Amino acid sequence: MRILITGAAGFLGSHLCDRLLADGHEVIGMDNFITGRPENLAHLAGHERFHFIRHDISTYIFIPGKVDAVLNFASPASPNPESPYGYFNLPIQTLKAGALGTLNTLGVAKAHKARYLLASTSEIYGDPLVHPQREDYPGNVDPIGPRAVYDEAKRFAEALTMAYHRTHKVDTRIVRIFNTYGPRMDLNDGRALPNFLKQALLGQPLTVYGDGQQTRSFCYVDDLIEGIVRLFYSDEHYPVNIGNDHEMTILEFAETINRIVGNRAGIAFVPQGRSARDPQRRQPDITRARDLLGWQPATDLESGIRQTIPYFKEQLGLS
Repeated sequence: MRILITGAAGFLGSHLCDRLLADGHEVIGMDNFITGRPENLAHLAGHERFHFIRHDISTYIFIPGKVDAVLNFASPASPNPESPYGYFNLPIQTLKAGALGTLNTLGVAKAHKARYLLASTSEIYGDPLVHPQREDYPGNVDPIGPRAVYDEAKRFAEALTMAYHRTHKVDTRIVRIFNTYGPRMDLNDGRALPNFLKQALLGQPLTVYGDGQQTRSFCYVDDLIEGIVRLFYSDEHYPVNIGNDHEMTILEFAETINRIVGNRAGIAFVPQGRSARDPQRRQPDITRARDLLGWQPATDLESGIRQTIPYFKEQLGLS
């Protein structure tokens, strides 16, 4: 297949390029480098089946030649309000990526009669009142809060994708991605794992907000990519959660990071300071992924963290 991957220079997009190239496909990577990093694709320079186009998907997209599939992974995704690359500081770009970008990429799929996969997110569930989160749960969201620029962009993108499927018969898929970690993730992403792992490697106390009883589930990137690819190859059109269903508190997670790294600086509890509507619990129900795709995460947390540490050390100049 000849496959277009938008957001190709991002954390997940670059791993997806690697996997689909390994599967024998030709890959056209597209990114405007607002949040994507050229070094994530540097190892593919000169690859005979990889081509790169620098482009903003919120403007019209033209791809010469036949396109068999489009995988749309382009969007700011960091919740870190202090990062210039997070969606708090790129609100308009985030909304345009979700709305205009999804419209334009669906247009490419429609024109080429290509398969289409949208990268959505667990954030469409908002601060959930149902636990764990199933795909048929409509969510508990705030459409005008500061996080809405990302949450509502993805909710609209899902609605638009299903509209193209129902109206234009585009062969679509939607993956709802839960917390993922691994090499190539942004150290300043703002999520728990990069924050904790960076602090631990630098010998600093791990910053835990509140009492640390809020929960998350963490999926290693190789497992996530396997789930996405299985969905891509499947015939399923409705959303599928892909993530690790092992839930743990943030405090337990911080203690695990310190133990693995050998950081004796401990934990520093600070006032909550959480952004508006930051979900208190997050755990996917992955029954559909198991039943439809035969998929479930295979990498335990300690193994995944140990595989991630060398990348973080390199980025921090510690290797």
